[in-house]
Amino acid sequence: MRYIISFTLASLLSLPASAEVPRVMADIPPVGSLVAQVMGDLGTPTVLLDKGASAHAFQLRPSQAADLAAAQLVVWVGPEMTPWLDRALSGLGGSAEEVRLLTAPGTRLQEFGAQPAATKADDHDHAADDHAEHDHSAEDHSADDHAEHDHSAEDHSGHDHAGIDPHAWLDASNAMAWLDEIARQLSALDPENAATYAANAAQARQDLVQLDADLAAQLAPVRGVPLVVFHDAYGYFAARYGLTVLGAISEGDAAAPGAAHLRDLQESMAGSVACLFPETNHDPDLVQTVAEGTGARVGAALDPEGASLPDGPALYGDILRALAGAIADCAG
Repeated sequence: MRYIISFTLASLLSLPASAEVPRVMADIPPVGSLVAQVMGDLGTPTVLLDKGASAHAFQLRPSQAADLAAAQLVVWVGPEMTPWLDRALSGLGGSAEEVRLLTAPGTRLQEFGAQPAATKADDHDHAADDHAEHDHSAEDHSADDHAEHDHSAEDHSGHDHAGIDPHAWLDASNAMAWLDEIARQLSALDPENAATYAANAAQARQDLVQLDADLAAQLAPVRGVPLVVFHDAYGYFAARYGLTVLGAISEGDAAAPGAAHLRDLQESMAGSVACLFPETNHDPDLVQTVAEGTGARVGAALDPEGASLPDGPALYGDILRALAGAIADCAG
């Protein structure tokens, strides 16, 4: 009996150990949602940004810094969006692999205030089979030429809304590309589960293609309707669905809007803007003040980072649905 037990134990010890699912960190909730979709039942990423905190000016707690140091993969938008994470990664000197989504293959980038022709509603119908043929030319600021821009963390500590717009997750075509890149990186770290990551990414991409088509149809009646938002974060969403954003209350994320800017904005809005949108975690009273005398309706608060929505795999789609619903309800 002792021999049988010893032989069984030796056999178990000789078996190859199962691969450990990588410990993954994400910078902001929408990125965490995309990672969660790819990981599926295998694991759950940790999102660093606290609910309601500023994505541009955040300070890690010691426990978060420790988790970051132990991570095997960090998926983040890039220092253009979360400069505090760039500094943390440099300071910790960890060995984690990184996925900087703004430089991931297939990412379409644009500058603040731009609406590239390749994504205007008149030129792009957002059909599912369109995505595979989407042109990532140099004039669209693709990830391949992004390296030519100097976007150090120091340059973006105030997020002054100049240069490349980092809110690129609000273009569904970028999220489709990112799902594949996340699956590729996870598979490199965990080859044993590569097939699962690939299948999860394919299913998530298929779901997103359908959602993209649904949102395009929902927003088609309000294409060209003039809108004003709280801050300049919606360029990708507007370009994807042919929306017209004429201005923003806040000129940047780090500073309150000046009186002269608000006065000029009100004058430009008078009789010409259909809807004005507040934003989650920003003062709604300011929006009401700006709207006075302009004839613009005040819509529901927009939430580009999902601060008011439950975290998890469904969050990314919920963000896009909520944006489209608020805009269609007000501008329709």
